[in-house]
Amino acid sequence: MANDRQVEPAKEGFFNDVFKLRENNTNVKTEIIAGITTFMTMAYIIFVNPSILSDAGMPFEGVFIATIAGIILGTLAMAILTNYPFALASGMGLNAFFAYSVVIGMDVAWQVALGIIFFEGLLFIILSVTPVREMIVNSIPMCLKTGISTGIGLFIAFIGFQNAEMVVGYDATLVTIGEVLSGPGLVAMVGLILSGILYALKIKGALLWGIIGATLFGFINGVTPAPEGIVQMPSFAAWNEVLFELDFAAVFDFGLIAVILSFLFVDLFDTAGTLIGVSQQAGYLDENGDLPKASRALLADAIGTTGGALFGTSTVTTYIESASGVAEGGRTGLTGVVVSILFFMSLFFMPIVGMVPAAATAPALIIVGTMMMTNITKLDWDDYTEILPAFMTMVVMPFTYSISDGIAVGFIVYPLIKLFTGQGEDVHWLVYLLGVIFAAYFVFL
Repeated sequence: MANDRQVEPAKEGFFNDVFKLRENNTNVKTEIIAGITTFMTMAYIIFVNPSILSDAGMPFEGVFIATIAGIILGTLAMAILTNYPFALASGMGLNAFFAYSVVIGMDVAWQVALGIIFFEGLLFIILSVTPVREMIVNSIPMCLKTGISTGIGLFIAFIGFQNAEMVVGYDATLVTIGEVLSGPGLVAMVGLILSGILYALKIKGALLWGIIGATLFGFINGVTPAPEGIVQMPSFAAWNEVLFELDFAAVFDFGLIAVILSFLFVDLFDTAGTLIGVSQQAGYLDENGDLPKASRALLADAIGTTGGALFGTSTVTTYIESASGVAEGGRTGLTGVVVSILFFMSLFFMPIVGMVPAAATAPALIIVGTMMMTNITKLDWDDYTEILPAFMTMVVMPFTYSISDGIAVGFIVYPLIKLFTGQGEDVHWLVYLLGVIFAAYFVFL
């Protein structure tokens, strides 16, 4: 859903010339607020990613710096190549696959795993400068694109509920209600109500003010930790332990082919899903449902992945939390520049960044999920061959905690239901091919 709140047109000047602010109906103030909001909703990754990769034997502080370096490279590449307000970082799920499935489960050295990611990034760069990767993204049927964006909305909201401990695990039903009026849940409820009121009143920075308000409320009731100081200089010597430590030669071991294909497969469709979902919210898709500059966006993603491996972190990919900045009116690469600057500053103000609890950013994710759900109205509800694949796509994402799994199920159901209802000729040949590949993926990988 495109943000329909009006902003004061940008004045002529350097930022307007570089980022085309006037063309995108935005201004510097709006882009800064959007950048701050995106930063705050995804800042958790600079602590979570090192924690996960350290389980694979990688040094925490070195990965902490590498994670930030990967964010800055990928996000700036996206801003420069596309002028889109999308931020990139080490992907959740992909980092867990890296640490627990590949390094620990398959006994692959983390240096070799980094080499695999670097190799994957090189392949993606090649695919991105050819029509192949863009053709895959733009071949996705419109009903699946709507299902993807709606499913990502559900996924984002589910993550928000989990971060606030409002939804918890339960043996009988898998999930159940958690804390709502106590602890992290109460902090999230305060932020959710505050953000909702401000957003309904069309107050600029509603999500950001909600995060700040929830953080302060959490500090009062003891959920938000007090920072241990303000400035903390990172140990850049620790970065040397992971910087350029990838083992590229070992990647070509025949036994690692399945691992390479898995990384390629999941990264490609996680990125495609996120780009489509957030782009639809921002109003970037054209009348045919295609994403302009898709090849450049995919190239930026590939650059982030390749650079991230060199820096010492797992796969860098486009982040669904970018939707929070888009919801605040972010429409250009200036949003990404602001995000990059803030992550660079977080290197030196780690205690301050760390005091924002997950419960305080949860309301932003829930509200963004609410807004992305409105895309469901774009479906043709009289055509069941469109509804069922879209529905399967949107519900599988939060249920499996995977964007790529949701896309995979949608691609399997869509061509089959079209084919057996006599509408097979309306399906792009690439959709049939991808359906077969996805089915093989579930069977063999």
